[in-house]
Amino acid sequence: MTRYYVTMPNATNNSTLQQLQGNWSFPTAVSFGVGTIGQLPAACREEGINKPLLITDAGLAKLDFVTELIDANERAGLSTGLFCNVKPNPTGSNVEEGVQVYQQGQHDGIIALGGGSALDAAKAIALMVGQHRPLWDFEDVGDNWLRVDAEGIAPLIAIPTTAGTGSEVGRASVIVDETRQRKIIIFHPGMLANRVIADPELTTGLPAQLTAATGMDAFVHSLEAWCATGYHPMADGIALQAMTLISKWLPLAYSQADNLEARSHMLAASMMGAVAFQKGLGAVHALAHPLGALYDKHHGLLNAILLPYVLQHNKHAIADKLTHTARVLELDDVSVEGFLRWILQLRKTLQIPDDLQSIGINTEQSELIGEMAAADPSATGNPVLLSATQYAAVFETAVHGHDTGLSL
Repeated sequence: MTRYYVTMPNATNNSTLQQLQGNWSFPTAVSFGVGTIGQLPAACREEGINKPLLITDAGLAKLDFVTELIDANERAGLSTGLFCNVKPNPTGSNVEEGVQVYQQGQHDGIIALGGGSALDAAKAIALMVGQHRPLWDFEDVGDNWLRVDAEGIAPLIAIPTTAGTGSEVGRASVIVDETRQRKIIIFHPGMLANRVIADPELTTGLPAQLTAATGMDAFVHSLEAWCATGYHPMADGIALQAMTLISKWLPLAYSQADNLEARSHMLAASMMGAVAFQKGLGAVHALAHPLGALYDKHHGLLNAILLPYVLQHNKHAIADKLTHTARVLELDDVSVEGFLRWILQLRKTLQIPDDLQSIGINTEQSELIGEMAAADPSATGNPVLLSATQYAAVFETAVHGHDTGLSL
């Protein structure tokens, strides 16, 4: 049975966990640490929310702890609705239905609970409850965000249950346009959560496979941000520290589900990765977005599989970045090849598949995927400008699982 609460740790661990607590004001108000979930009713009051709609996915909605959260709100006088019709890659229709539920229930705020899918859907719903334009009018292109009626955005409290996307501290949502079979980035600064409750204990029930995939998602966010074009030393510093935490604590979180110290560091690193990629992303995400839209596969798993193939293609342009990362992570071999071998070993430790064909993806649509990747906003941050043909070639290599340039 999936668990989201664990037995109390011993005294030594209690002392450690007390040090891993904090109330932060960057990039929004964040309550961080084991037990902070108990602050939810008070947080709703502080944000002026009296009748929240809790948005999560169908799997989480079945768990006892969600019922307990709703009951705790009810005891505090907060009538709380539930919307859980959110796909693993949330769609425009999911958002439309959520807006209808919000408006019909006369709610006045949103509690977003879950991984990146639920959080992205909830942020888009919070945006759309007060708009008169269609969702796609707010695609992150040019100054489309200026079309938003900022006064119409509902207040939102974000509660992550995975350590991966960092969507709880993001100002955008990735939503699938089913008509065009594209993942669309919807952006507005007001989509940033008013408050984040980051309780590492909520991530302990995550299966090992999802711990690995979400953790690698956080790593890819950080590595692509660090390697992205442009000058942003603040993002660079956050990205490097996030990778340091992930390299040390992800294998422990994967192998020891109840290790709250590991879960704490991973949850922090996940948020750090999301902050860092304000600088930009790259070809891994440019490929993962169309693959998620076309094949409905887990975003973090796609990133984890694609990563070494993209790095192999980019390595001549980012050699200094990779060797610097290797030194920061204190790898035994700080060469480019040493770093790439470490990536392969990390994937092996986490039982990440070597290729895309292992998860049911073939090369039938490689030309379309290449075109979609080249047009994806993430492509602009890649250190090497790739054509649609080159993206298709990298994709085909990742499908077959050859030519990483290295072997373990």
